Amino acid sequence: MSGFIPYGRQAISEADIAAVTSVLRSDYLTQGPVVPRFEAAVAARVGAAHGVALNSATSALHVACMALGLGPGDALWTVPTTFVASANCGLYCGASVDFVDIDRATWLMCPRALAGKLKLAKASGRLPKVLVPVHLQGEPCDMAAIGALAREYGVRVIEDASHAIGAQHAGHAVGSCAHSDITVFSFHPVKIVTTAEGGLATTNDPALARRMELARSHGITRDPAEMTRAPDGPWYYEQIALGYNYRMTEMQAALGLSQLDRLGAFIDRRQALAARYDRLLKGLPVTLPRRASQNRSALHLYVVRVPAERHRATFDAMRTAGIGVNLHYIPVHLQPHYRAMGFAPGDFPQAEAYSEQAISLPLFPGLSEDEQDRVVATLAQALAA
Repeated sequence: MSGFIPYGRQAISEADIAAVTSVLRSDYLTQGPVVPRFEAAVAARVGAAHGVALNSATSALHVACMALGLGPGDALWTVPTTFVASANCGLYCGASVDFVDIDRATWLMCPRALAGKLKLAKASGRLPKVLVPVHLQGEPCDMAAIGALAREYGVRVIEDASHAIGAQHAGHAVGSCAHSDITVFSFHPVKIVTTAEGGLATTNDPALARRMELARSHGITRDPAEMTRAPDGPWYYEQIALGYNYRMTEMQAALGLSQLDRLGAFIDRRQALAARYDRLLKGLPVTLPRRASQNRSALHLYVVRVPAERHRATFDAMRTAGIGVNLHYIPVHLQPHYRAMGFAPGDFPQAEAYSEQAISLPLFPGLSEDEQDRVVATLAQALAA
């Protein structure tokens, strides 16, 4: 057996290493000039007015909810087919959490299911305060439809674009917040670009940006205009809100800035590999991921669906052969913590059916065609067994 092929892997260049080393030789390791440069670069890249960098996308989701005033008595809705952070951010704020099932074809938040659920919620006086659509695999949701529904029902929107920096929907860059209040990106090592760990929230609302900035740094301000009284001296600061230590370091931001220069190349390579998967997998008993014509996917993941009765055997055979396939994701509502809240199997049948069939195949810029051929051959053999 040849070497192990993971489902994702970071691509670190000498320029990335030099950028981080430069910060290590500078006067600042945290709260210096590089983080604001990174924030401005990402915001400019996606066409948003403001960027707020944080130590993770989970932290970004949390402060986004805080900025929108989510709290006890409120509700947050997201999809079950996501990482748990998309739902947990609501619990962090003391809100309740519920889910909208995914579309059978796109595997993303279903606008029809959302419309029906919002109509029922309005009739019962239980509309959510915040909606979190998730751009699974880097494929944008139908944000025009979702945004229109949110405006109709007075719901705030946070796009979970952890998979989707560099993606586009209907001519809008994901992160421009054309149909949302805030967008959140992840820079975990397996994502499109990395800061090792890190996240960033974009918004076009300066008040939301400022609330997120305060929340990431203990709620502390040194701006006299925000203080309750005149400062005693240059040392004076005030905590004007409850916040956390969610700051991104200078080293992380330097790595992110360097990686951002190659964002286009990274996505072009992922697009080429995905198109090659499309050709090589044609004829196998699998459902290939759909990429809508109005979108340009960032292609963080390449997920296929295999027959449910072959799912476990196929997964095991590929792992045994050194192919690091994965499942993105186990439905959140089936996690023990959420079952304890009353959720149960059968609540969201499309998400559950997806999880019983989905397998994430290796996809990252450094994946060679020979490695990709091995992935496909192993999958074909596993399905034929």
